[in-house]
Amino acid sequence: MTSSTSPSPYGELRATLATLTTEAFRPELAEIDRRSTEDIARVMNGEDQTVPAAVAAQLPRIAAAIDATAERMARGGRLIYSGAGTAGRLGILDASECPPTFNTDPSEVVGIIAGGPGAMIKSVEGAEDSKELAATDLDELKLGPNDTVVGISASGRTPYAVGAVEHARSIGALTIGLSCNADSPLAAAADHGLEIVVGPELLTGSTRLKAGTAQKLVLNMISTITMIRLGKTYGNLMVDVRASNEKLRARSRRIVALATGAADEEIEAALAATDGEVKNAILTILGAVDGPTAADLLADSHGHLRVALQASKGGDRA
Repeated sequence: MTSSTSPSPYGELRATLATLTTEAFRPELAEIDRRSTEDIARVMNGEDQTVPAAVAAQLPRIAAAIDATAERMARGGRLIYSGAGTAGRLGILDASECPPTFNTDPSEVVGIIAGGPGAMIKSVEGAEDSKELAATDLDELKLGPNDTVVGISASGRTPYAVGAVEHARSIGALTIGLSCNADSPLAAAADHGLEIVVGPELLTGSTRLKAGTAQKLVLNMISTITMIRLGKTYGNLMVDVRASNEKLRARSRRIVALATGAADEEIEAALAATDGEVKNAILTILGAVDGPTAADLLADSHGHLRVALQASKGGDRA
C-alpha cells in the first residue's frame, strides 16, 4: 500500500478553524453525554451566565456604533443586517420585530440572509462562502451612504458577512461587524468592530449557543437603543407601537394611561381623535391640543414626543 502525499481536503480551512475560540474543543466536556440531564442543564446555564459579561466588555464600542447608526437613520437611512445561517436568522428576527414594536416601515430595518428567504428554514449549500452574493443582495436594496450595514458572523470570517461589510463600506454606508472572536476579519473590515468573545461552546463549534445568545443581546441593543434615540419611545413606553391585534390595542390604551394618568373616557377620545396613534393621543392629552395640531407638532419635532410637548402649551408637563 502506498501513502498519499496529496494535501488533506480543507486543510487550510481546518487550520483556520482550529485557531478560533468559538471552535475550540473542551476536553473537560468530552463525556458530557454520560451526565444526567439536570447536570447538563446546569452546565449550560452556567455557560449562558458568562455571556452578559462578554457583552459588557464591549459596551463603549456598542454605544458608539449605535450613535452612528441613529445619526444615519435620522437622515433617512436604513438599518440592514447581513449574515449566514444562525447569524442571518437572528438578524431577520430582530428586523421583523421592529414594525410592530416601533411602527417602522418594513423597509427601514431589514434582515438579509445568505441564500435568500428559504435559508431561514433550510440551509442553502455554499451561500455563505460568497462575498459576491452579499454584494449582489445589497445592490438589490439600492444601498446608500445613509444606510448602516451590520455584518453578523460568530467566527468573524464568514465570507458572506465580510463581503457585505466590505461592499457597503466601499459605497460609503456605515458598517458594523459583529463577531465572537478577537482580531476577526469582519471587525477589521468594518467601521465599528464589535467582538463579543464568549469562549468555546458546550458543543464544539455549535455557535448557535453562547455566540448566538451574545449576538441576540447585541442586536437587541442596536435596534432598541437606536429607536430610543430616534424618538420611538417616551421614557420606557413604546409609544410608536402598532396596534395590529387585540393584545396590542389593549396595550396601546395602557401606554396612554401610564403616560398621562387620564381616565378611560379621555383615553378613548384621544385615540379616536388621532386614528389610534398612541404618541399623538398622549400629546393631545398632555399638550392640551387637538389631533391635527398633535400631528403637526410631532412632524415638526421629527417624531420626538418630549420635543413636541415642549412646543405645546402643555410643555411644562414633558
